[in-house]
Amino acid sequence: MAIRTTHVGSLPRTEELLNANLRRKEMGEAMFAQILQSSVNDVVARQQEIGIDWVNDGEYGHVMTEKLDFGPWWYYSFSRFAGLEMTDKEYPLAPPAPGSNIHLVEFEQRRDWVKFKDVYSDPEAAVMPGVKQLSEEEQTKQNFPVITGPIEYIGHDAVKQDIDALVSALEANGIDRKDGFIAAVSPGSAARLSNAYYDNDEEVVQAWAQALREEYRAITDAGLTVQIDDPSLAESWDQINPAPSFDDYRRYIQVRVDAINTALEGIDPDLVRLHLCWGSWHGPHTTDIPLKEIVDNVLTVNANYISFEGANARHEHEWTVWREVDLPSNLVLIPGIVSHSTNVVEHPELVAQRISRFVDIVGPDRVVASTDCGFGGRIHPSIAWAKLKSLAEGARLV
Repeated sequence: MAIRTTHVGSLPRTEELLNANLRRKEMGEAMFAQILQSSVNDVVARQQEIGIDWVNDGEYGHVMTEKLDFGPWWYYSFSRFAGLEMTDKEYPLAPPAPGSNIHLVEFEQRRDWVKFKDVYSDPEAAVMPGVKQLSEEEQTKQNFPVITGPIEYIGHDAVKQDIDALVSALEANGIDRKDGFIAAVSPGSAARLSNAYYDNDEEVVQAWAQALREEYRAITDAGLTVQIDDPSLAESWDQINPAPSFDDYRRYIQVRVDAINTALEGIDPDLVRLHLCWGSWHGPHTTDIPLKEIVDNVLTVNANYISFEGANARHEHEWTVWREVDLPSNLVLIPGIVSHSTNVVEHPELVAQRISRFVDIVGPDRVVASTDCGFGGRIHPSIAWAKLKSLAEGARLV
């Protein structure tokens, strides 16, 4: 049986698309839509040509205006929901829910960032390649939106454009809709904004779940798979300082898992893949939570596909976790086999060896070889496509 291949979602944008995102208002919606559709057609065709089986739109509908940008997977949501406002006023993150003592700190207070402050503050260190190092004055002017009212979904036209572009590209390349997916942010990850409206963390997360249900349903009602991007399940561990107990953290992320399941009510789990991530920046990651501590929570998500980092130097060893847990018979593993965190292109024989570890655990029909994280905005386009080619070649060797 052939090993299927996919990737996490974000793919390199072309200069034409980057420029179109910058000049969208100037050029008008009709011209922008034409460029977007052409770009999606091309990126789907390129995935198919390389040998990627489960393809997407490159996340081209999630606006990116610079070649290197780590945030579009989340930032896209800012324009698709009512209840958010850009303001100069400072508001805290939502307070903990009743019975919880966990509160996220700001990004610069994360434990890995504090431990390696000299590295993270050094623009030459390349832990966040392509991301401008801001002065303190500039940092005060960088604003995320604040939750100032009830969260409501207003992105119907935007998600329809994503769906239509991908479906058209799939049809043009003779690909079935079941082999197409679109990424969407999770409730827990979307909720990491300052809050001036809801009473506590759990209320914020549940509000996002109710609103995101509309995006998930739109994607799956079109016959496509929705990939739920949820770094909050693993990455948030580093954003709690001091570190909580594992038990307290598991209770904290179960709120986020329950919110995903609320948003997925009525959706076939076979149309859902969950992406688990420890954050895509190229830092030390010494304070990442071990997979074994949260895998039981992850397995309660109503998704038949679990995507996770399995190739980078901090997490490759955790492939053994999957042979130690009681996996549901319908669960398909989507391990990262090539990584965004190094410019070295993995050899196809190494790719084959990595894939074989998971095949030995669950069988070839329950493994889809993938990437650790999205490539778009994180590594050079030439390297990204070379890694995907190596992924496909290694899968064929297996």
